[in-house]
Amino acid sequence: MANAISVHVGLNSVDARHYNGWSGNLQACEADARDMHRIAQSKGFKSTLLLTKEANAEAVTAAIRAAAESLGSGDLCFISYSGHGGQVPDKNFDEAGDESDKKDETWVLYDRQLIDDELFTLWGRFQPGVRIFVLSDSCHSGSVTRDIFDAAIPHVVAHDMVDTPTPRTKNLPRDTERATYEENKQLYDRLQEANPSGDSVELGATVILISGCQDNQLSLDGDRNGLFTQHLLEVWGDGAWRGSHSRFHKAIGAKMPPTQSPNYFVIGATNRRFVRQTPLTV
Repeated sequence: MANAISVHVGLNSVDARHYNGWSGNLQACEADARDMHRIAQSKGFKSTLLLTKEANAEAVTAAIRAAAESLGSGDLCFISYSGHGGQVPDKNFDEAGDESDKKDETWVLYDRQLIDDELFTLWGRFQPGVRIFVLSDSCHSGSVTRDIFDAAIPHVVAHDMVDTPTPRTKNLPRDTERATYEENKQLYDRLQEANPSGDSVELGATVILISGCQDNQLSLDGDRNGLFTQHLLEVWGDGAWRGSHSRFHKAIGAKMPPTQSPNYFVIGATNRRFVRQTPLTV
């Protein structure tokens, strides 16, 4: 039987001292992480749960690095993130096209943003043949199209799909995003310098990502779960789900409103068996 390690990250707030006075309050992200942690434990994973203040950059990257050091070919790593998604200017020009307006996407952790270049470097630490499954309930998809546009949230979504009168979106506000980068420019530029390959890192592992929305959409927070996680849990059905990763993605998407369509893509080494497996098959 393969080894299986999981890391689950959920933030209901961030440290306002780093984010220009913005605390990024959400309600359901810790519950999302706990639910993913519970599922992983039921499947026999050795799991780490990092919530809000514990979900700092050092702790999250250390947990992923530890998984990379422990897993070998055929083993499975499951990572879930629920929180805000953000962007920083691309300074190492790993994005395709016009360099002047390209962005690197981020997970908004408690003490700072984790840049996607750092994530790609972490994926590169895993041994060839390792299977990595990532669920991201945020406005970060990690795909090659990274610009997050402002999106309208119609009332039908707010009232019929989310149990809150005022929807909370999981994106770092534009003004906060800009101010946070300017106040911490040396830090974020240095992080990109330390991870110069960006998304061109050669991967021996295979990474499957299902995220909460497309790049031009916003993910919604809820009272019990984020909208994406809510419908993911419905489809999962306490482990009754059977079908490939792409079918799992499509089944979740069928329950979502047109304003929030989950994203799906695969990077790294070709592993058709992994892609065809039911998610979390150890």
